[in-house]
Amino acid sequence: MSLGKWILGGLGFVVGGPIGALIGVFIASMLDESKNTLNDNESARTMNYGRRRATQGDISVSIIVLLACVIKADGRVLKAEINYIKPFLLRTFGEEQAKQALALLKQLLNEHIDPVAVSRQMAQYINYSTRLELVRLLLEVSNSDGDIAPQELNVIEIIATNMAVQQADYHSLLALYQRHKDVNWAYTALEISPSATNDEVKKAYRRMAMKYHPDKVANAGEELRKQATDKFRGINEAYEHIKKQRGM
Repeated sequence: MSLGKWILGGLGFVVGGPIGALIGVFIASMLDESKNTLNDNESARTMNYGRRRATQGDISVSIIVLLACVIKADGRVLKAEINYIKPFLLRTFGEEQAKQALALLKQLLNEHIDPVAVSRQMAQYINYSTRLELVRLLLEVSNSDGDIAPQELNVIEIIATNMAVQQADYHSLLALYQRHKDVNWAYTALEISPSATNDEVKKAYRRMAMKYHPDKVANAGEELRKQATDKFRGINEAYEHIKKQRGM
């Protein structure tokens, strides 16, 4: 297995704290496998432990850690979840690095992960728009079998809270996966009540469309930007649903 740039060359804050502890063994094994092509000094320079700002590599690793948290939540790993994740990893990392990402995920499924600790670490370095997309991604994966298990939803709520995601934003994200359970899902998605006036609905739509515009996460990688496009589309669907209901 070749050493991917997202592990050796693209990491900043995740090499420290609780996330660093989780991936440390994996990084060490990769460094060992690459010893014929990289010496210790070169590896240390490339890792750049002193970086504090979140890099695309940090976000990639964060995604895998969070996915492991949620997949483990109900005590089982569903085939539907893995089938959803594999293409996502392939699109995100490319064929060779996707193998490394999957290997890291499999290792983390056997590790104890504290969702509070890792989420708080991410909250310090990852911008708010990207954190929203990370939560939406977790909901998407959990819903890949057609429903979100209560245990998984509980973990996602813990992650969202400790990543300092506002409750209204979290419920807005969740509403798109609750259409079959909540007749007012479209209003929740736009963060308004069913009693809102038509003008308030229009203002809410413009506000939410701006908040979830894909360009907000442009620096987080193309795949996460595509995920943001899905949320943007969901906001449009919520708005059209309300317009149809009201004859606007």
